[in-house]
Amino acid sequence: MSRPSPKLPHLTVAVPADIKGRRRSGSIVKVEEVGGRTEELLDRSAYLNINANWVNAKGAWLIHVVLVFMGKIIIDTIPGMTQQISWTLVNLIYLNLSYLMFHWVTGIPFDNELHGGAYDDLTLWEQIDDGAQYTPSKKWLFTAPILLFLASTHYTNYNPWLFAINLTALIVLAIIPKLPQLHRQRVRFLTGDASGFSTPVTPSFPKMDQNPLHAANPADAHFG
Repeated sequence: MSRPSPKLPHLTVAVPADIKGRRRSGSIVKVEEVGGRTEELLDRSAYLNINANWVNAKGAWLIHVVLVFMGKIIIDTIPGMTQQISWTLVNLIYLNLSYLMFHWVTGIPFDNELHGGAYDDLTLWEQIDDGAQYTPSKKWLFTAPILLFLASTHYTNYNPWLFAINLTALIVLAIIPKLPQLHRQRVRFLTGDASGFSTPVTPSFPKMDQNPLHAANPADAHFG
């Protein structure tokens, strides 16, 4: 009579559908377009966007000149301040504030529910004149930092180091973000691949018996 072989229990591994883990990186840098859906275009046309319409109001262009001169007067009150450093600081502060206001912050601060969140992904520059390029307001906003750069270059006596700093800030903070080629374009870093599989952070397999052969011990086998 042949000795029966022990029967091993059937093991099943259940993989939860909602595994939460680190998404595999599909690409390091990705450029994508935002704000181009049809429903968003309809929501924008429903009401007037007062968040961006003020740039076409009377005095909106003059306020830039006033703020620059006010900033220059305040900085000149600092003890030991020279004209070269003063004009450089005015130029850098204006460029950083304008970049933060026109090219960094997205959405609108009030009455956002009227537009159904259609402006949530758009900067103020992209909202001005419904995104149209080369309008009078955008031409002025493009020209104003260039004029300030020329003034700061002149009053710093064409110092090569200060010229390099002011020119770099002008190109990076004022010119490049306003180019039509970058309109509604976003650069994403380390974006995840939606079709990839997540790498689990914690084990998701069920705990198994430490001795799976315990239930099928040959000593417990019955012989007929």
